Amino acid sequence: MTRSDKGRRTIRDVADAAGVSIATASNALNGIGRTKAETVEKVRRVAEEIGFRPNALARGLLKRRSHAIGMITNDTYGRLTLPMVAGVSEALVDHGVSVFLCATNNDPRLARLHLESLLDRQVDGIIFTATRLDMRPPAEFAKLPIPMVYAFAEGPEESVTFHPDDAQGARLAVEHLQGLGRQRILHITGPEEYRAARIRADAYRALTGDGASVVFGEWTEEWGREAVAQMLSSGHALPDAIFCGSDEIARGVIDALRDNAISIPDDIAIAGFDNWEIVAKQTRPPLTTVDMELKALGRRAGLAIHRLCNGESVEPGTTRLPCSLIVRKSSQSDPR
Repeated sequence: MTRSDKGRRTIRDVADAAGVSIATASNALNGIGRTKAETVEKVRRVAEEIGFRPNALARGLLKRRSHAIGMITNDTYGRLTLPMVAGVSEALVDHGVSVFLCATNNDPRLARLHLESLLDRQVDGIIFTATRLDMRPPAEFAKLPIPMVYAFAEGPEESVTFHPDDAQGARLAVEHLQGLGRQRILHITGPEEYRAARIRADAYRALTGDGASVVFGEWTEEWGREAVAQMLSSGHALPDAIFCGSDEIARGVIDALRDNAISIPDDIAIAGFDNWEIVAKQTRPPLTTVDMELKALGRRAGLAIHRLCNGESVEPGTTRLPCSLIVRKSSQSDPR
């Protein structure tokens, strides 16, 4: 008899095929009771052979698990969150766990509504993520009866938190430019109140010493163009490289330099930060930039929440995951 002869297989089909009771088959598949090891192995082998797929809701009720987690973010456009969601899903799919993504649009009321909805769905845990490292969730999140993990956001003391290593990423960019023989490196970055901007600036200063020059502004192309205008009107010698705190800033910088007939990378080499591919690959020339490896960060967060939901221990504190450097033509004409 083929699988299509009877449609969806049931636990009764498994029991009949294995020659055991329905209760024994259920216990074997769910890992409960005192079923003999050889019986468990036989039942699971038969279930796979006949194509039995356990009902997720019934399995969840039995184990008091929903096999779902929630992700709450203030990232309206998903530029940072979507790669992390992909990593979380990749980590959880083989465990049969679904992910519900909720965007708050920086509205505390909406955040509370999403939280209530996820709790009503009885999710097993929640990952909170944001658009900046120092973004804290609403106070209600600290009192939840389910596990919490923080990714690209700031959790309470002793929480499980994952951040990209911004200092290491900045060093990759600056050391790359220095390795090309560039000695007068300018750093144009975002608002100083952002922790990520300060971390990257400090790493840049540590490598460039007395020649360090940091210009804080906004995370926008407009600011990149304005920063170049200020640089050109200052009367100072031009840098031979610019390390930008974001890809959007770098795109504005490149546009402004080209408008002023300054060759990239021959006159000034450029490096960005984010590897936002829709920007970095379309920049002319394509942008050398730091990739924060957000998918890998999401994968680590997903594995951590899964372990916590299973009652396993996870080392608390902030784990900083390494970035990588993507070399394109804005820093060297023939990237290695």
